[in-house]
Amino acid sequence: MNEGRDNLKVLVIHGPNLNMLGKREPELYGTTTLDEINADIKTLGKKLGIVTETFQSNYEGAIVEKIQESMRTCNGLIINPAAYTHTSIAIRDAILLLDVPVIEIHLSNIYKREPFRHKSVVADIATAQISGLGVHGYALALEGMAGIIQP
Repeated sequence: MNEGRDNLKVLVIHGPNLNMLGKREPELYGTTTLDEINADIKTLGKKLGIVTETFQSNYEGAIVEKIQESMRTCNGLIINPAAYTHTSIAIRDAILLLDVPVIEIHLSNIYKREPFRHKSVVADIATAQISGLGVHGYALALEGMAGIIQP
């Protein structure tokens, strides 16, 4: 869906419990809130010439529907599936509908955590994966996406 630089849009999806960032396990996830992350994404998007839309849901179906809606409107998807990373075939199948680059992101290094977190059901269909860099990973994902989708 590359229609030129002025029309580039990236959807950033945050999965379950990410609305609790800043309160939830700050020793693992830090103290930055989701609102602060979204503000930084929007600011960086403007600098990169990309319109960004952010979306968070604790509900698998809502995430699936948002991905399906993005088929018509987005040039790229950045997704932190959170706990759904390890279980959601529905989200994986929705991502497979897209014909745009997809970057999977995780605040923590999922490969240094509990064994059940080591498997991502979307890793093999993602264009790239960023894991373990905390909130900085979102900026890297958006910068990387810009490099992929900009003409």
